[in-house]
Formats: sequence, structure tokens, C-alpha cells
Amino acid sequence: MPANCQMFIIFSSFMTHEVSYSLMSLDVLGPPITSTSEQKASVLISKQNGSDLANGPFIMMTPTVSTYSQQLWVIAKVTTDNKDDESFDKTFHVSVAIDGITADHKPVTILHSDRAHNRTRHLICERQSCEEFMVLHLGFLDYTHYMLTVRFHGLESFHQRYNIIEVTFFFKSYNPAFTQVEIWFRFIFLLGTFAVTCWFAHSLRKFVMYDWSIEQQWMSVLLPLLLLYNDPIFPMMFLINSWLPGMLDALFQASFLCALLLFWLCVYHGLRQNERHILTFYLPKLLIVGMLWISAITMATWQKFNELQDPTYSYKLDTRNYDSFKIFFFVACGIYLAYLLLLILRAYSELRAMPYFDMRLKFLTLLMLIVLGISLSITVLRFGVGILEDNFVAELSTNYKSSAQFMSFYSLLNFSLYTMAYVYSPAKGTVFESPITKDNPAFSMINDSDEDVIYGSDEESRRPLNRCQNDDDSD
Repeated sequence: MPANCQMFIIFSSFMTHEVSYSLMSLDVLGPPITSTSEQKASVLISKQNGSDLANGPFIMMTPTVSTYSQQLWVIAKVTTDNKDDESFDKTFHVSVAIDGITADHKPVTILHSDRAHNRTRHLICERQSCEEFMVLHLGFLDYTHYMLTVRFHGLESFHQRYNIIEVTFFFKSYNPAFTQVEIWFRFIFLLGTFAVTCWFAHSLRKFVMYDWSIEQQWMSVLLPLLLLYNDPIFPMMFLINSWLPGMLDALFQASFLCALLLFWLCVYHGLRQNERHILTFYLPKLLIVGMLWISAITMATWQKFNELQDPTYSYKLDTRNYDSFKIFFFVACGIYLAYLLLLILRAYSELRAMPYFDMRLKFLTLLMLIVLGISLSITVLRFGVGILEDNFVAELSTNYKSSAQFMSFYSLLNFSLYTMAYVYSPAKGTVFESPITKDNPAFSMINDSDEDVIYGSDEESRRPLNRCQNDDDSD
């Protein structure tokens, strides 16, 4: 591998990490991702006759929202007068009625009061502070204001014993300023990915697909999927009030990430095997990654579908199916990691003595570690240290401090694919008329001329290893 190629890889990976963590440390860059306002129940009941903190009703008007707010979460937090050290878990019910307020200040019923859904919630408290619980979640917003009527059922005895002194309602939504930045950010990367995709296809135009290396074949798949990952229809979320653009965005992201997982399996295996039949080579890998894809799609659509029918739905109510889903997800992840580790060990044990293939393995492993590091960081920052922590579905519990952190992670994934496209593009000195073979070292990586290839000419590579004595003495 030429020194300039090695320096490019080292420099690009170093700068990628430096830019990422520099942006993460600058919390002042960009608007905050979410906006939050709160409403005290003690203020509400002072204006409403017949209301109390243990039952309600709590009649509230939401803050002004728009399509740029994307979604709305209503979260409640109970504060008690308990001074003991005991912890307790109280089960109770929450009923909600929802009316949308039009521009003409006319109410439009979304959830009828006579059919207000009565949902079970858990009040988990320690001393005076109780954990937050979700009241409702609106997946997309049709109106600028909503009128909510919230009632609690089953907290009377709890109130008598521990004395509820306050109930605070939090209204959380995406910051419209962040949404506008996100639209432009996605658009810029969409154009960049389109340009890289066209350039990569143009660089391979002289070569038939059969002569492409396995990395080049996969890049021709990953780059179009990266276009979808950047979501060309993302602005449609704000032009039409529908759940479909959000569903498609989740589908595009899950498909790209699973294709990346499949790419690692195929390349680590394919470097050792030129014959890659669909049934024996691709099908087992498709089954393993397919389980992860199904898990990701289920994760993205299950909660959203139920909330369209009922904004007060919570996945915690469906404990049996939720636990089964977690087991399925963990098993699929375990199978994938075990298979990937096996392929990596076999590839290094069989190919480490071959300098060119060893170079390809090292580069592939470097990029894989970068992408995995990004993905794990996103998971920990957004969802907590638990892979499937209970706030991962629809309860807005993100630890991003600014949009700069979100943008840095989003850009890293794009730049890692751009780096792969550059490295896996054909060398400038490659001549179309020269004989090439599949996965030829002179064709697969950048800046590799014929004299850099340590295996000799293509004609020599086709000769049998055991030559007769006459061939040696022919000169």
C-alpha cells in the first residue's frame, strides 16, 4: 500500500474523531434539540372548582406548536411530602381527552371525553421525588394548540398517606430552530452523497461489473442506500400531516444500517472466497441480518402505529410482547456478533501472510471500528447505557446537549462512507485495455500501479505454482 494512501487513511480517521469530539465539546454550537415548557397543577386547580392534586381534572392548553415542532410529549412529575427513606411503586390510571384548536379558535375533538382512554401508569417514588411518567405522545401535529383534560384515578389513598404537594406537567417538542438546521444539514449531505455516488460510478464505467472487487460491488449498493439514509423526502414531514414520511425515514435508516452490517459479513468472508453463490454465501448472512432488520423496523413502527390509534398508548402496557421482542433482539445480536468474530478471526489467520490482503483487512477493520464506535456512542448518548433501556421508544429522554453533537455523529457516518468510496475507487493509472482479474490488487485500491503489486503480472498469477525444471532453465 503506498505511503500516501496510508497517510490519507490515518489522517482522515484522525480528523474525523477530532472534528467529532470538538463539536461535541462545543455545546454552544447550534440550537438545542428540544424545547420544554411546564405547567404547575397547583396553579390549575386554583382556577378550577372541584379539582384536586390526586384526581384532577387538569384542563390545560399546550404551548404554540407547528409542523417544525414535529412531535409533542406531555410528561408528568409528582412531588410528595414524604420524608421517609422508603421507596414505593403505586399503580394508578390516567384518562385523557384531547381537542385540537383551529386557527379560528374552534375545538376539534381528537379523543372524545366519553371515550377517554384509561391507561395504567406506575408512580415510582423515593422520598419526596417521583419518577416522570408519560401522559401522552402525539406523533405529528395538525393544530397550533391542543386542549387537554387529564384525570388521575386510584391515587386517593396514596395522597392521604404521602400528601401530594405538586404535579408538574412538561410539554416537550423538537425545537423549530433545530428542525430547520436539520433540514439544511440533511440536504447538504444528500447533495454530497449524490455527487460521491455519481463520481464513484463514473470511475468504474470502464470496467465490467464482473471485474469489480467485492468492496467496489458493495459500495455501489451502500452509496445509494446512504442517499436514502439522508432521506430525500424528509421535508415532506412538514408539508403533509401524515405518519408516512416518518415511517419511511425509519425504514431508510434501518435498511442502510443493516446493509452496512451485511457488508462486513460479506467482505470478511468474500476476501477468502471468490465463488459466492446465493444459497451458500449470501442466504445465511441475509437471514442473520434480516432478524436485526425486522427488530429495527418493529422498534420504529410498533409504538408509532399504536399511538396513531391512541396517543396515550405506552409499550410498558404490553409487557409480554415487549419482553419477547427484547429476547429476540438480543439473540439476533449475539448470533451476528459471534458470526462476524468468527469470520474476522478466520480471515486474519488465513490472509495475514499475504501483504495485499492483509492491507485490505486492516483498512476494513479500521473503518468498521470507527462506524461501530459512532453507533455505540449514539446509542449510549441517546438511549442510555442499556441497549434497550425503557425510554427508547417514545418517551423523549435524550442526552444530546446541543444540535452540534447530533450533527457531528450524523456527519461521521457520511464521511466514513465517502472515505470508503475514495479508497475503493480504481487507481488513476489503471488501464482499461490491460488484462485484469477479479479482486486484482492493482484495480481494487487507490494509487496502486502495476509495479506496486507484489504478486507480479496477471499472466504470472495464472501460472501453476509447481513449475518444471525446463521453465527455470529456459533463459
